[in-house]
Amino acid sequence: MTEPTAKLNAGNNGQQEAAATAKTESNVDKNTAIENPHVGKNEPVETPDKAALLTMFTLSDIEAVATEAVISESSDSLTVAAKPVAQETNVATQRVALYRAQHERTRLLYMASANTRPTYLVQTLKPQFAEYQQYLLAQQLDKRGLMDTDTLERLWQQLHVVDDIIADIVRHMPAQQPAGWQLTTQDGRNPLCFATVGKLKHGKPIRDQGSLNSYVLGHFGVSSFTYDRGYYIGHVVGYLFSCYYCAHLSITYGVTALGQQVVADYDYASLETPHMVRLLQGLDGYCKKRIYQLAVICARLSVFASDKRIERMLIAEVNDFDKKLQQQHLDVLLLQGLMPDSNDSTPLF
Repeated sequence: MTEPTAKLNAGNNGQQEAAATAKTESNVDKNTAIENPHVGKNEPVETPDKAALLTMFTLSDIEAVATEAVISESSDSLTVAAKPVAQETNVATQRVALYRAQHERTRLLYMASANTRPTYLVQTLKPQFAEYQQYLLAQQLDKRGLMDTDTLERLWQQLHVVDDIIADIVRHMPAQQPAGWQLTTQDGRNPLCFATVGKLKHGKPIRDQGSLNSYVLGHFGVSSFTYDRGYYIGHVVGYLFSCYYCAHLSITYGVTALGQQVVADYDYASLETPHMVRLLQGLDGYCKKRIYQLAVICARLSVFASDKRIERMLIAEVNDFDKKLQQQHLDVLLLQGLMPDSNDSTPLF
């Protein structure tokens, strides 16, 4: 397998490319395509144990009253606490705080040894994902067997393959500085289930690590959703994943470069279309195929797909008897001058 080595370096305008550099397995920042904003290169880092790592990815049992977060740093961990809506702070501050928390959590995961890192973390976190909760709801509502329950259940049972594909992608993706972009959809909703920050155009806020997609994209960068658009800063594979995901679900979407000042106090490159093309050209075919596989799995399990299944159930309930037969029966009764009886024994099917 060819190891891609092109590395993007953003200068003052975030659009300059540096010379190719060798990729090493020991460089964690390259493998995760993100840099640690809190720890110096030569500063010793104390990595948490397996239980602490798991806690960083696990939502608390206490229901959050808002998606705003405040960062409280200590020597060994980064704590995110929710604030009430009444104490709303600047959205930009919230977003940067969320990004740093997302980044630090993933950085610590990749710095952990094989023995310390939780095995098949995604399977452990499954109950907290919005996609899984919506699947369970659809399953309970499916009284007519309209949903392919067996196939979906098997896919949820095999969710550990997501971690395998992510690990494979990380091994093969080229090193680069994080690039920023924003995604908008036709109805202004949040089909990728990014963690929500600040105000929303539609309801249903998503907590950080409260969706399968936020978990997946967290391995390649950081993301959030505000009002009617999603923001992403990270490796170009996150961009490609989102495009594949929306295309598979036939979601109309648009992607534009994230301006340099949109997310202040967080380092990223604001890239125009030609530079994004260059980055995509730096991905080999194998890496793109793995990203596509990951996107299709997440799309099949998505809240969007579950909502469509529930819509079909609604239509089925409306059309649950032979309307033509009922019209004929009604016409006969009206012709005889009789009022349709509520105790009419005529079968509905």
